Amino acid sequence: MTKYLWLSHSSGGNLPPSLGVAHALRKRGHEVVFATKPDTAARIEGEGFRGIGFKNAYTQVDKYPDMGPITRIACSLTSPDVAAEIKEVVAAEQPDAILVDAMFPAALDIAPSFGVPTSVFCHTFLWRQMDAWQGIMTKLGQLRAAAGFEPLPDMETLWTAQTRMIVTSVETLDDAPLPGWDHVTHVGPVLDNETPAQPIDLPWAADDATPLVLVSYTTTELGAPDKVQTALDGLADLEAHVVVTSSMAIDPAALTIPANAHVVRYADHNALLERAALCVTHGGHGTMMRALKYGVPMVVIPGFPHDQVPNAGLVEKLGAGLALPGDADAAALAEAAGRIMAGPSFKNSARENAKAVRDLDGASSAADVLEALVANKVTETVA
Repeated sequence: MTKYLWLSHSSGGNLPPSLGVAHALRKRGHEVVFATKPDTAARIEGEGFRGIGFKNAYTQVDKYPDMGPITRIACSLTSPDVAAEIKEVVAAEQPDAILVDAMFPAALDIAPSFGVPTSVFCHTFLWRQMDAWQGIMTKLGQLRAAAGFEPLPDMETLWTAQTRMIVTSVETLDDAPLPGWDHVTHVGPVLDNETPAQPIDLPWAADDATPLVLVSYTTTELGAPDKVQTALDGLADLEAHVVVTSSMAIDPAALTIPANAHVVRYADHNALLERAALCVTHGGHGTMMRALKYGVPMVVIPGFPHDQVPNAGLVEKLGAGLALPGDADAAALAEAAGRIMAGPSFKNSARENAKAVRDLDGASSAADVLEALVANKVTETVA
């Protein structure tokens, strides 16, 4: 049995693929332990893994510039107190390998010093979003420097210092690789459901031929019910059944739900997309990959995470949907949804692009790479 310690930036869509890989490793008899922000340790434990919540995640937050929620995030990802606690965790756990999320500079900086193989995980596109990655990692470094702490290395140094870099996305949809990054492996998307996302009973007959629309917005933005309400209003007159998942961030009772819609906190998106005619999304990587896998066209309304605008552009480039501005209103959504469902063009393009995703199993392929990492074997890049 191998013991993997995952130093996790567990926000938004970053955690589900990490858990999917962890489940694949556990099925092979390995142990995976997560160390993360204390407010997400319970979510990890709900999947049956041990979650170590950093006690020092926010001890130095008062030194950082006040930028709202970003201040706490920056502190938990870059502060010297977190780095010191990581050293304590590694000493106590004695892992055989260390896994680090790409946007965790404090962990990436010290991971190679522990004398075990390391892998940095990127849970969205790498090459086509290098500028966006550079921007957010530079910003994190600037906030740490503004707090008065010693600067961390730049993004390229942090990422290339690890033994491997695993990208849980589709290589054929990414841009051309940069020279000198031979440690990068694309394994394909990880689309496992978390435990709360179970199949649901819909209020419509199973043989109802009315098209189904799934509205799946980014979890980090679901605290804004106005965005979900705009989606409900925009789809209210569409000849379709609309399913909205709100997570725990929004009480369905707080929404005005039209007659053609059904709102639940959680659902198995894979099961819904198997029968869906349209997906309305912020363009998070996981939802986008799920929709492509099932050949479902999309309306993409990007939120604030750095990968969503580029993802929206990719969907349009592929002909698999339409991208709207982040502040699109109900009328704009209604027009885009109607246009997509009026003819076969977008559906055909989505189904054609499904070929790039359908047969990939990112969790299993990542587990292959991680087993080889510890065994000191060489693996071929997974397309």
